[in-house]
Amino acid sequence: MVGKVLVVDDEESLLRLISYNLSKEGFVILTARDGNEAWGLIEKDQPDIIVLDLMLPGKDGLELCRDLRKSNIDTPIIMLTARDEEIDKVLGLELGADDYMTKPFSVRELAARVKAILRRKNSISISEKEDAELRIGDFIIKTEKYEIYKHGQLLDLTLKEYELPEILLRNQDRVLKRDYLLRLLWDYTDGVSTRALDVHISKLREKIEVDSRNPQYIKTVRGVGYKFEGTHYV
Repeated sequence: MVGKVLVVDDEESLLRLISYNLSKEGFVILTARDGNEAWGLIEKDQPDIIVLDLMLPGKDGLELCRDLRKSNIDTPIIMLTARDEEIDKVLGLELGADDYMTKPFSVRELAARVKAILRRKNSISISEKEDAELRIGDFIIKTEKYEIYKHGQLLDLTLKEYELPEILLRNQDRVLKRDYLLRLLWDYTDGVSTRALDVHISKLREKIEVDSRNPQYIKTVRGVGYKFEGTHYV
């Protein structure tokens, strides 16, 4: 799998370890040791995915992640941290990170996650190419552009936020189990907190619902999962 990976970490030994192992998998590797250096490489070289340490000198990982999303740069981000606090994970996901790993971690697992994210980002099935625009109720999905429109207005979604409503829309009025969604969205279940799914559901509701506290589209089915109900209102 060919792809350009930017690895951002101020720990030299870990930077070399990650870079070596990802390069063995065929990836082109860019490296940066702080947030400001990373920003310059992102603008110049446009990596396909970013492996980003949370704690960095200068502009830290959370700040860089937030600034990228504010600038409408939707490059997938896997965030790394030496801390295992739930608040760090939730905050990173809320700022637009696509995945999260706590140090120490397996570099083989990191490589697998990089591949999974790039596979989702780059793969469009033959059927999707043939039907590149789907109209479902109040929504239009443009699969080749990874765009979703509500009432003709483009929703401001990250890659992960795009994938979730697309799955729900394609399965309108069907209850999708939490484990099923986790497998589809992350390609694995071990080490993935179900809180990650809740965070993405919450962010998505804020973007598509009239009142996110009283959702009309994305319904929670307690103890089971979520479903996207047929559209009721304009």
